[in-house]
Amino acid sequence: MEEKVEHHEFDVIVIGAGGAGLRAAIEASKSGASVAMICKSMLGKAHTVMAEGGAAAALANKDPRDSWQTHFRDTMKGGKYLGDWRMAQIHAQQAPDRIRELERWGAVFDRTPNGLTSQRNFGGHTYPRLAHIGDATGLELIRTLQQKGIHEGMQVFMEYTVRRIFKTDGKVSGCFAYDRNDGSLHVFKAKTIVLATGGITRCWEVCSGSWEYSGEGHALAYWVGAEMGDMEFVQFHPTGMIWPPSVKGILVTEGVRGEGGVLKNNKGERFMFNYVPEMYADEFADTIGEAEAWVKEVVGGKLATKRRPPELLTRDVVAKAINSEKASGRSSEHGGAYLDISWRDSEEVKKKLPGMYHQFKELAAVDITKQPMEVGPTAHYVMGGVKVDPYSQETTVRGLFAAGEVATGLHGANRLGGNSLSDLIVFGKIAGEHAAKYSKEQDEFSEISQSEIDAVIEETLEPLDRKDGENPAKVVSDLREMMQNKAGIIRTGELLEGALKDLEELRERSSLTSPGGGRMYNPGWHQALEIGAMIDVSKMCAIAALRREESRGAHTRDDFPETDHNHWGKINSVILMGEDGSMNIDFVSYPKIPKELRSLLDSGDLQEEE
Repeated sequence: MEEKVEHHEFDVIVIGAGGAGLRAAIEASKSGASVAMICKSMLGKAHTVMAEGGAAAALANKDPRDSWQTHFRDTMKGGKYLGDWRMAQIHAQQAPDRIRELERWGAVFDRTPNGLTSQRNFGGHTYPRLAHIGDATGLELIRTLQQKGIHEGMQVFMEYTVRRIFKTDGKVSGCFAYDRNDGSLHVFKAKTIVLATGGITRCWEVCSGSWEYSGEGHALAYWVGAEMGDMEFVQFHPTGMIWPPSVKGILVTEGVRGEGGVLKNNKGERFMFNYVPEMYADEFADTIGEAEAWVKEVVGGKLATKRRPPELLTRDVVAKAINSEKASGRSSEHGGAYLDISWRDSEEVKKKLPGMYHQFKELAAVDITKQPMEVGPTAHYVMGGVKVDPYSQETTVRGLFAAGEVATGLHGANRLGGNSLSDLIVFGKIAGEHAAKYSKEQDEFSEISQSEIDAVIEETLEPLDRKDGENPAKVVSDLREMMQNKAGIIRTGELLEGALKDLEELRERSSLTSPGGGRMYNPGWHQALEIGAMIDVSKMCAIAALRREESRGAHTRDDFPETDHNHWGKINSVILMGEDGSMNIDFVSYPKIPKELRSLLDSGDLQEEE
């Protein structure tokens, strides 16, 4: 029986309804293009709402010494100089305007006593730079963008999963999706597509990502022939909840440390003083008294004159420090560290961190104004993704654009806290603008091969016909546990080779899973379809991590513990599908940083080209 398929046509299709997708859709709609937004969940449920601490932008409201040049320096330094300097420059220069734009659109940011947008400190940032709304910044960002977006005329397809992007004569021609509620099938013709699907962290057992983060956007780009980059760099946020087990991995915002929270081991020692890297040695307080004086000064709203406490080192450093304390037998009761902000006035804690106060009270029966929190590293963000042109966000596939976490370039080997939200709105705007421009240059919609449509329909419905197979949830669970153990925060060549072998075994198992039931409201079917993407993105991570024989940023090799500036510091990994379906890896370098920008960086850390 021939399957019924609904057909649609739009100039621009945006896949994903988080901050990057909404900002892209707004910009494309403003230009007059017809825009469809396809999202896996409900509108308003995007992972962006879980971003708590703030959006980084050099507004210089809290400290007049801040500037885009300092923000650029911090981003490059935090990314261990492996980021695309062009994207870092664009981001640092344009982020303040994007924050002011959000305010004009109705975003209600916290205010300083004199009425300016308030900013808080975060790890790796020289000055207090994060514009915030308590600890619910992402939620306010999404609320504002949705309110703006729905008035621009875009059409929204909620609870749809995109299974394939089509290409005709070398350029994007549309995509195939199915409705997660009723299983209906849909073909969307498009002149251009913007990928804004977020990250891949559900491939790890302990993660802060919501259920949508299965990496399907990364896989869609890879399957259609786009180049992928830097997939070895997966950030483990140092502070996720670790107890009780039911909430393991849920994020504890870096804003807790930005507001004065200190990390202690089971002996009551503030251990971060023992883990300050040489490249940051002159920026961090070397005595507890000096650090606490800094905290009291900043949270009191005064100009910061003291050096920062070491709890505000970059996320890779703090996560590995907690891991080291655990390995040395000094972990908290349940295998992490204690994060304590109870020294601050209780009402101030409730005012500045209302979400964290209620989160611990309700989920862990802990009053953070009186007791320390138990925290530990959690898979949080992937710096790797689809390779994009820094000025247009177009991928290596014509007509396919990408923005936000699904794209790579800005963050290098490690992302600074707060740079994610400003990344979304800066590059979401650029992607939407150039996608609309590209669509106007196309005279008509390209035809999509019926055989390609038939093939993806057959592939999508095939799991429903399998009988007596394994539950797909078990395969996903085993995949996540394996990635946690073999491609987690500390890696070795032996573990990564084991991961690659295990992934092929999981691929075999996934082809035999039986979700049971029909198309209506069948989460087992959805999961059976997600496994292929999860395996491919996990393989990208493992291959890239195996090849990078050094430790840099979020990538730590126990068998190659040193950072090798002479070789690896100059090249980025690129993964591309071969004609035979194989996963191939190569290495490239970004263009040389111009002299005027190089002068902003620390010459002792930056390895000059010969």
